[in-house]
Amino acid sequence: MSIPKIATYCMPEPATWPTNRVNWHADPQRAALLIHDMQAYFLGFYDQTQAPVPDLVMRIQRLRQACHAAGIPVFYTAQPGEQPLTERALLQDWWGPGITADPEQSGIVHELTPSDNDTVLTKWRYSAFAKSDFQQQLQQLGRDQLIVCGIYAHIGVMTTCVDAFMRDIQPFLIADAVADFSLAEHEMALKWVAGRCGVVTGTDALIQGLAPTAEVHLYPSEQALLLDVAKVMEMPASDLQADDNLVDMGLDSIRLMAMIGHWKKAGSQVDFSALAKVPTIQAWWPLLTTAPSHLSPEENHLGT
Repeated sequence: MSIPKIATYCMPEPATWPTNRVNWHADPQRAALLIHDMQAYFLGFYDQTQAPVPDLVMRIQRLRQACHAAGIPVFYTAQPGEQPLTERALLQDWWGPGITADPEQSGIVHELTPSDNDTVLTKWRYSAFAKSDFQQQLQQLGRDQLIVCGIYAHIGVMTTCVDAFMRDIQPFLIADAVADFSLAEHEMALKWVAGRCGVVTGTDALIQGLAPTAEVHLYPSEQALLLDVAKVMEMPASDLQADDNLVDMGLDSIRLMAMIGHWKKAGSQVDFSALAKVPTIQAWWPLLTTAPSHLSPEENHLGT
């Protein structure tokens, strides 16, 4: 049995991400980034020109760049090609022989080629910690948080997160920088990690949180803000566009003041005149920022 051909699907939207049970925040002094199994062999089961692959690769590039800039060590996992049966063991029964001896299959995709300072771990089992000195390397670096992205969300990514948790390492699963066999399995992995062992967050929120002196957005994306505003306006989000004039769409001053009150409670300094001047989601989103010491983007939703 081999990995099945994977049908195209879109990344889950932030509004569908699960609620976290803990309020851990990634710290540049404590965190490491793990880019999980982004090898040509595993990506070969997707149509790489279609969702979710282009977004997946782009967001991992952004995460890696941000981690390099913040001094966060970057690790990769990569399974070796033509694994002997003694090493492959039970994986043979589930997935067949795996990667061939062709170096084109075992290599990390070229868009994510490791830098000279990155570390590539040999991967033997679902978890990056199995049959590896990964934990010891993290300990030597003084790292007890792990940011995890890559494929496949409900197999190696999720297993690595729970294994990290059991080793007292805080895992952060990046919801829009992982991919899976299907949307259902992708969402299942997010829900399980958020409910059992780690924090589920997005690329934008994670990157913003790595800059402690910088302001961060109250929302991970314009779309997340749009969904919240549509809920307050009691209209379908599909009827609202980012450049629509919200006043023309029915937003009154009472509702606007209520939203401003909520955002101020979350730490924003935005005022009525700034929002009323150009009443569009597109114009509002850059204005809705707060210091990192305030609520995280996941906690800023209107009505929470």
